[in-house]
Amino acid sequence: MALSALAGALTSLALNLAPHPAAAQDMLLWLLGSISERSMNDILLALPFVAVGAALLLSTGAALEVLTLGEAEASSLGVALSQVRRRIILGSALCVGATVAISGPIGFVGLVVPHLLRRWVQQRPGALLVPSALGGAALVLAADISLRLLPTPQELQLGVVTALIGAPFFLMLVVRTRREL
Repeated sequence: MALSALAGALTSLALNLAPHPAAAQDMLLWLLGSISERSMNDILLALPFVAVGAALLLSTGAALEVLTLGEAEASSLGVALSQVRRRIILGSALCVGATVAISGPIGFVGLVVPHLLRRWVQQRPGALLVPSALGGAALVLAADISLRLLPTPQELQLGVVTALIGAPFFLMLVVRTRREL
């Protein structure tokens, strides 16, 4: 909570110190998350980081399958847990960092999509990596197109809408998991 409060304070400080109102408006729109007005140059800027991150994540697929047995069992079967953790953290950081730098935060896609697709890969985490990436991209594009087609007085920002959908979904998962325990 303290880190969240500090991040919020630093964000507010950046908005407060914006050199002119247009800069503050640009920062605010980025904070709300959107893929509107993004160009091929933006994609090309993020692509190398996303490609390396995706390669790192895909290289952990087999280890993720074995990890479903538990850490002790995976370790006894030869999975180098610290190496797998490093690849997952670095791969996730590269993919998420590059995409968020371009679009701003578009939350809950990475939570909702894998849960919706899990049953089609028989609950196998390694097999879920590619479908989740494609499903996440499809969800973001479908949501963005839907928002553009909605007749609203002001354009809704994609990150706001995904959070409004994703937060209740996350709460539902928490409640369901607690009931199952």
